[in-house]
Parts: sequence; structure tokens; C-alpha cells
Amino acid sequence: MSMDAIAEKMRAKVTGSGFDRSVKFDCGSEGVVVIDGENVSTADAPADCTIAVSKSDLENLLAGDLNPTAAFMQGKLKVSGDMSIAMALGQVI
Repeated sequence: MSMDAIAEKMRAKVTGSGFDRSVKFDCGSEGVVVIDGENVSTADAPADCTIAVSKSDLENLLAGDLNPTAAFMQGKLKVSGDMSIAMALGQVI
């Protein structure tokens, strides 16, 4: 799945959700997905919270095959910045 396809899936989930913060999913050399309120893009930008995660784990999170809390506990994703934003986003995606 391309980063654009991942961004499209996220866009569908956050549209109408009321999520109003900014989060960056940093997949290293694979690229980024930035959610800023209900806007989702693959252009790098500053965010209130950054989640470092592999592209494959991000795909599994979106598919519902990987629990966000379990992924954090297993070290599959690392959160920097405002942790409460990551928790709020976990309720959306």
C-alpha cells in the first residue's frame, strides 16, 4: 500500500470524527502521514504528536490487525510529544 493510500484510509476515518489535533505518523524513509484536524496529507509538517512506526505496522493498525496499545507496549510504535493526542486518535482509527 502506498503512503497516499494509507493517507486516504486515514482521511476516511477522521472525516466527521471531530478530531481537531495534529499527529504525524513517521515511517522513516517510507514517508509520513500528517493528520491536522480533518486534513490528511503525505507532506511533512510539524505536529503536536509524532508517532514513529514502520509502514507495515501502520497498515496493520489501520486494518484493525494490530492494537495501538499493544503496539506501543511491544515497542512497535514510539510516541513523542503529547501522548493524550495519540490516545484520542486511537479512538478514531
